[in-house]
Amino acid sequence: MNRRQIFAFIGVAVASLLLAIGLPLVNPSPVIAQSNTSLLVSAAASMKDALEEIKPIYQQSKPNVNISYNFGASGALQQQIEQGAPADIFISAAKKQVDALEQKGLLVPGTRANLANNRLVLIVPNDVMGITSFYNLTDTKINKIAIGEPRSVPAGQYAEQVLKKLGIFEKVKPKFVFVNNVRQALAAVESGNAQAGLVYTTDAKISNKVKIVVAADDKFHSPIVYPMAVLKSSKNVDAAKEFVQFLSSNQAKIVLKKYGFVVR
Repeated sequence: MNRRQIFAFIGVAVASLLLAIGLPLVNPSPVIAQSNTSLLVSAAASMKDALEEIKPIYQQSKPNVNISYNFGASGALQQQIEQGAPADIFISAAKKQVDALEQKGLLVPGTRANLANNRLVLIVPNDVMGITSFYNLTDTKINKIAIGEPRSVPAGQYAEQVLKKLGIFEKVKPKFVFVNNVRQALAAVESGNAQAGLVYTTDAKISNKVKIVVAADDKFHSPIVYPMAVLKSSKNVDAAKEFVQFLSSNQAKIVLKKYGFVVR
């Protein structure tokens, strides 16, 4: 009897002994664990409230997908991604930033889509009277205008375009209070640190401390569009694709419309 036969004989003997004394044989079965997937979405600050509300709706059908957000100015988020900061999905408040990432080959092909559109509005604190148009920004009683830093904040770029089209940019430029994202422009007007500000309709809609004076005519600025895409650096491309698809669903559109976004 060779060694293999001896071990086989011992195995049979042990199994027979266990059965004889009433102990069941235990066959280890594979444990099927539901793995959790984490997604990090870098998104324009103006998307904050809508995306926060969409998250639990999505997780009702995808409870094992953990979604985290990194909100900020689109230009700053673009730079973070280019420098290797982790992110699975990018949602910008303008085409420029996503175009730049696409040209550098940082997007997963076929995942880019336009999520929504927005409008640029002039806001003032609720107690400010007598401001009825953009031209009133040249008035002496307006000495601080909150505006996004145009180099990194799309809302600031749109605001600059509008004011130049209206021919008042050079007159009001000394009054600018530059901020790092559009939500900071809203906060400056809410707090009274600025007598006026240029933000999106969606920002003005969430505040009860400001009022909309007027919306900028769309012909005075580039289209305010929110493109989104999955990033090649994502470690969960398939899960990221599914979330991007959900953001274009009717469920997500209902939330986006609620916050004032224009969806098609």
